Amino acid sequence: MLAYLIRRLIAAAVMLVVIVLVVFSIFFLVPKWAGVDIAASFVGKQADPAAVEAVREKLGLGDPIYAQVWEFFKGLFVGRTYSGGGDVTHCAAPCFGYSFRSEQAVWPVLTDRFPVTLELALGAAVLWLVFGVAAGVLSALKRGSLWDRGAMVVALAGVSLPIYFTGLLSLAIFSYGLNWIKAEYVPIEQNFTGWFGGMILPWITLAFLYAAMYARITRATMLEILGEDYIRTARAKGLRERVVIGKHAMRSTMTPVLTMLGMDLGALIGGAVLTETTFSLPGLGQKVLDAIKNQDLPFILGVTLITSLAVIVANLVVDFLYAVIDPRVRLA
Repeated sequence: MLAYLIRRLIAAAVMLVVIVLVVFSIFFLVPKWAGVDIAASFVGKQADPAAVEAVREKLGLGDPIYAQVWEFFKGLFVGRTYSGGGDVTHCAAPCFGYSFRSEQAVWPVLTDRFPVTLELALGAAVLWLVFGVAAGVLSALKRGSLWDRGAMVVALAGVSLPIYFTGLLSLAIFSYGLNWIKAEYVPIEQNFTGWFGGMILPWITLAFLYAAMYARITRATMLEILGEDYIRTARAKGLRERVVIGKHAMRSTMTPVLTMLGMDLGALIGGAVLTETTFSLPGLGQKVLDAIKNQDLPFILGVTLITSLAVIVANLVVDFLYAVIDPRVRLA
């Protein structure tokens, strides 16, 4: 078990290094090859040539590629010092640079918005796991029944309807129409009740999309597993149906579900853009959307790296859960 985890940690570390190199290339090398001057983007279109040159010197954009890569890596782990044009600025680790528009350090802004995105992702994940997996299992056990057909129709609707439609519809009915829920974000430390009430509709809207997908994959996997020999053997031994389903069938069913969860949850931690925009949540998704509109590359870079790290960490957790659920993983 320990050797398995060590191998996964090493693989994750290598993957993180590769991702950082790819992100650096996309945000610094590709624009340069395309003829885009990052220093001019930082200063502005009407910039003075001397100011552009000072920024280029401060950011180290004229240094050799290997030196720029080293400074980028060093900034992520130990911080970075920017000096040029008579100005010296220290950026604490992890340093993603400064905004092209507001000149704010990127990391403090992202950490301020990160809790909102994390609350949204985790709350929705709990809902879609509980209801999606339960609906999929029941549909597989009652194959061809009215419940099965109804659940799959709802699942198809959940997959097909875009979030901005279901989100706006839920706002129109439950918030503006019936006035049951006040769709306004309140920090959890200020008022727990207000925070919970403001997050209900975003959770349900986001969970509806993912629960539909999880219900479909759970149903398909469960139907396949129920036809396996070891399930027939367990039933022939006289085991109760709930033991056959809960202890034997569900173990194998959870493997593809965990795989999806690792990818989905990791990606959502990087920002559920449509959900946050629909409900005006001050999370990473809303920030990266603003950064894209304003061509604020440092913020886009920061969210990209956070999303990549979240996916890696989520998949590490999934790999650990694989080993817990399936002993063959540990033995391999």
